[in-house]
Amino acid sequence: MEGLNLDGWLPIRVWQESGQWQVDWCWFGDRRLSQPFFGDAVEAALRLPFNQVFRRQTPLSSLEQWQRQSPGLEPDGFIFHASRCGSTLVSQMLAQLEDHIVISEPAPLDTLLRCDLSHAERCLALKGLLSAYGQRRRGIEQRLVVKLDAWNIGELPLLRECFPDTPWLFVYRDPVEIAVSHVRRPGMHMVPGMIGASVLDDELPFSGQEDFIPRRLGRLLQTGVEHCRAFAGMAVNYGELPGAMAGRLADFFRLDDAQLKQAFTAVGQHAKQPLQAFAGDSEDKRREASPLLRERVMHWAKEPYEALECLRKS
Repeated sequence: MEGLNLDGWLPIRVWQESGQWQVDWCWFGDRRLSQPFFGDAVEAALRLPFNQVFRRQTPLSSLEQWQRQSPGLEPDGFIFHASRCGSTLVSQMLAQLEDHIVISEPAPLDTLLRCDLSHAERCLALKGLLSAYGQRRRGIEQRLVVKLDAWNIGELPLLRECFPDTPWLFVYRDPVEIAVSHVRRPGMHMVPGMIGASVLDDELPFSGQEDFIPRRLGRLLQTGVEHCRAFAGMAVNYGELPGAMAGRLADFFRLDDAQLKQAFTAVGQHAKQPLQAFAGDSEDKRREASPLLRERVMHWAKEPYEALECLRKS
């Protein structure tokens, strides 16, 4: 791979074939990643005529080589979250800033965090992957912020080992409201067997969706509490948003007044569906919760939620 040149290309898939790990790349040129999720940006890019004709696949080692040849930005912040709790609003506010690269839940990152590579190989690949995402494709980028999948809170120690100086936050919400959202439309991690092994797993039998979802949610929140304590994470409640972006999150992301004004242009839009106006739904969700769901949520998720509140208020 002498003279490797991946200018304008971003990794969109990491997979194993015949025992060898490979990377699938897609050409983005200087197109900004403004969509709510990286997968949305990939779908749009794959519709470009160029990407329908030309594709690039390389060995996993190309991530390390490309980092050596063209070092990208180091991550300035990691956003972890309990799902359906405002983390997409945070990432979309940052995505309004011209000098920010915001990568939201990229599938290759989840793959590398949870694959069966050796520890050393995973660390090298993770650093190379985020360097590839942190390329200054337009020449003006100054900061890289990465939002992870909800279940990746289990891999935070590995990510901290690779990027010990990168601050991180954990966004959460009243667990009854999160649970109702997943009963309505389950996320991948709330469907048995959908995401494979993760920190959310336990060995207990379950009896239906209204038992399974609260239990997974409790594990997620508990892991968030433990890691916030062990690795100095900032706990952020959904109820603080978007106002916190002008307060402690402005300090966290090191935003000036001009950047804050630009970031707040995203407020009022639905974070996951930018063409729709945002409308708060907390009261509706609490009313919709069945007695069984409330009881299960209180059993599994009340304690870690209250612990997160104590951390936040302290």
